[in-house]
Amino acid sequence: MMNMPVKFLNRSMLLVAAPFVGIMIWLLTAQLTIILQPELHEAAPQAETADTGVRQALEGLDQAAILAKDTQASIKKQISIYEKTNADIRIIANTASTQAKRPLTIYDRRITGKLGSTSGTIQSDKLRAQLFSIRAQNFSGYALKVKLGSKDAMRMVLGNDKFGGSETTMSAVKRYKAAAGVNAGGFADGHGKRYPLSTTVLNGQYVNGFEPSNKDLFFVGMDEDNKLIGGKFTSREQLDLMKPQFGASFVPVLLRNGQAMPIPSKWQVSPRRAPRTVIANYKDDQLLFVVIDGYNENGSSGATLEEMQIILKRFGAVNAYNLDGGGSSSLIFNGRIVNNPSDGRLRPLPTHFLFFK
Repeated sequence: MMNMPVKFLNRSMLLVAAPFVGIMIWLLTAQLTIILQPELHEAAPQAETADTGVRQALEGLDQAAILAKDTQASIKKQISIYEKTNADIRIIANTASTQAKRPLTIYDRRITGKLGSTSGTIQSDKLRAQLFSIRAQNFSGYALKVKLGSKDAMRMVLGNDKFGGSETTMSAVKRYKAAAGVNAGGFADGHGKRYPLSTTVLNGQYVNGFEPSNKDLFFVGMDEDNKLIGGKFTSREQLDLMKPQFGASFVPVLLRNGQAMPIPSKWQVSPRRAPRTVIANYKDDQLLFVVIDGYNENGSSGATLEEMQIILKRFGAVNAYNLDGGGSSSLIFNGRIVNNPSDGRLRPLPTHFLFFK
């Protein structure tokens, strides 16, 4: 009784599903091709849009490549122009530098010609020192022309580096391994020691304080820029304005701006002729040291200060100051004593100008 309804139900469902099964079998075996119309196919516009985007992207890349190529060519052209411009500027700068130095070269040649032929030269990046012989009617001596190229090319030292100490210029040259040396300022003896005369500056410091210039004394030395400074100073503030790095004192001033200064009567006769040491400068800041022999048997008894003024003007010096002379005159060049010391040997002194290559 229970199986009859079930069978009936199964048969009923089979009859209902039969048409659909048949349709599916027919579709599977018929190998039909379904063509969708473009206007009914949603993927078609999207594909077309994608193709257009690709084409635009490719066209953009092509344009970018062309632009990059043009930019590269433009950059190369600009670099070439830049390099050529720099080369032209260097040529112009070198030419201008050469032209600017030409007057100095001509001036140097002119003043060197007045000194004569060099008997020795010391050349380095720091300095150029040229040695000359002087032969005048009444005296003979030597000139040392120095062009400083560095702030440490010249310095002044104390004898044995002590206030009150003394040593020969040769001793100072050897001790400091200098290329050349010249005696500096005057001195006073006391209690077995030898003290620099009046105001003395070393390494920018006053060795024994400042002393106002009195009588015929002057101070002479070098400033921060390797330029010769000198004269009479009544106050420390006045000298400080010159920014002295080193210097010493003695008498008298010989030339000022190319003009001979009056020689004090005392120094005209005491002594009249003597060995001399003078420091001077030129318009281009080169230095000139003149050391005159005397008191010997070589036919020279020394020079007068008036004769020193004459020969310094002839050499073209601008400013000139008389340093300690007599037995103190000392000139060391390339390890040898150039002048003939009147004492028969070099005198121990408290101050020395040294030059370094």
